[in-house]
Amino acid sequence: MWEPYKKGFKAYLQLEKSLSDNSVEAYLRDVEKLTEYLLASKTMKNPAEIELKDLQAFVKWVAELGMTATSQARIISGIRGFYKYCLLEDISKTDPSTLLDAPKTIRLLPDTLSFEEIESMIAAIDLSRAEGHRNKAILETMYSCGLRVSETINLQLSCLFFNEGYIRVIGKGDKERLVPIGSDAMKYIRLYVETDRKQIRIKKDFEDIVFLNNRGTSLSRVMVFYIIKDLALKANITKVISPHTFRHSFATHLVEGGADLRAVQEMLGHESITTTEIYTHLDKEFLRSTLQRFHPAYKY
Repeated sequence: MWEPYKKGFKAYLQLEKSLSDNSVEAYLRDVEKLTEYLLASKTMKNPAEIELKDLQAFVKWVAELGMTATSQARIISGIRGFYKYCLLEDISKTDPSTLLDAPKTIRLLPDTLSFEEIESMIAAIDLSRAEGHRNKAILETMYSCGLRVSETINLQLSCLFFNEGYIRVIGKGDKERLVPIGSDAMKYIRLYVETDRKQIRIKKDFEDIVFLNNRGTSLSRVMVFYIIKDLALKANITKVISPHTFRHSFATHLVEGGADLRAVQEMLGHESITTTEIYTHLDKEFLRSTLQRFHPAYKY
């Protein structure tokens, strides 16, 4: 029932707001999140019927999925943009998002999983279930390669170069990068592809997607959130974690092990080294000791 609203909103963003394709897709993802919530909570309403309390419950749902305050604020911004369109087009007489409070976006360092905790989550996977080998391959790949959840669910068979030990990843802004992949991740992807994946009736246009749901299409981001949260519960891990925690842990463990920051930046697909420094929570003591060791003019 929301498809006409989404199509109209997309045209509005493209034609009237003249936004880039990436910005348009980001806004549409925010609206898609809202419809996912409405379906999941069995409170499907059209835009004109939605009240402030519905949006507040939606924001709480998003937070419980493990999304950061920054991600929550971005989604709220997208919903506000959608309701501006609804008012302009007379789809809704009121804007329930006006009084919706965005979370404070203080930058907090996310929890990091130790290698032992990651191993315990992987060990908690029930391999007797149909999705067991798939979920094991997903976690091994996310930790081995430091992938974003969107990069994981969109990973393609044609982008696996196991003979060379690399995968090609399509990241933000459709930018491609080559990332090394570990032997365990390769082993479990092969096992999944050659066994369980072959039992799925794959829908048209999804033949090249590595990780599939039981309907033969790609997994949703939300589904991966649920998989991660369920495994953390089974492994008795009480930290607040999400799929992004695996990416953060990947980078942290590399830097703690002495990896070159530029190499980590390249593998993560960060445009700026500054982002990588924040991501891997390098402290001032680390930076100072680096200067002391390598800069000929540094005196302390």
